[in-house]
Amino acid sequence: MAAESLRYFFHCAYRGGKYHGWQRQPDVLGVQQVLEEALSKVLKRRIICLGCGRTDAGVHASQYFFHIDVEEALPPELVFILNKVLPNDISIFDIISVPKIHHAQFGATARTYHYFIHQIKDPFLQDISAQYPCQEWDIGLMREALAMLPKYTDFRAFCKTPDRHDSTICDIHSVAIQSYEEGQKMRLQFTAKGFLKGMIRLLVGSLIAIGKGEMTIANWEESLSTGVRPTVFKSAYPQGLYLSRIEYPFLTVTPQGHFPF
Repeated sequence: MAAESLRYFFHCAYRGGKYHGWQRQPDVLGVQQVLEEALSKVLKRRIICLGCGRTDAGVHASQYFFHIDVEEALPPELVFILNKVLPNDISIFDIISVPKIHHAQFGATARTYHYFIHQIKDPFLQDISAQYPCQEWDIGLMREALAMLPKYTDFRAFCKTPDRHDSTICDIHSVAIQSYEEGQKMRLQFTAKGFLKGMIRLLVGSLIAIGKGEMTIANWEESLSTGVRPTVFKSAYPQGLYLSRIEYPFLTVTPQGHFPF
């Protein structure tokens, strides 16, 4: 009788600028492909990585989990070996043995994303934060609009491809906005069990329009209540978005990836 395989969770982070998202795809490079090739090379067998979710092209993950199944226990030095093999924009922090009932995607109970905005062009931020020049943000209005999100559950108006989803229901647990350097930099936070395709970047795109006076709170709330796309339906830049925390009821791991500010 063959021995039962072992399951391991990998805690990692990546900068998404060079990748077409997490998912392996036939004609473009995804983070999944890089990890699978590195693990297959080191372990000398074909390895499939199952991730905690997808990210769009150019989007970062300061905390990400994937799992693999193997026939033999992984060597304790594997974290060190993988980090030597992987490119500098992908890091492995921890490898955790878990029972096979646990799944990196389906076992997650909450996901948190952060979005970073800076106004003044900065060569050290251009690839890890989104530049949106504005003479004066109305951050109070943005905060008011953001605070409405947990009151709604159907986000059809802010889904890139709503007809491809079985449901556009999303339960947002919490939101927040922080301002730095007198509004020159901002950080927005969204937490829910899961999000729709393109949802956060579309929400941020409209919030930016509200802050710049290009869209009204009334139009925002109408879109939330009716499911009709807002007057400003534009995705925010991908480089400002980070998948920043994944929560599991059976696992407590502190994120180790760093934010721009």
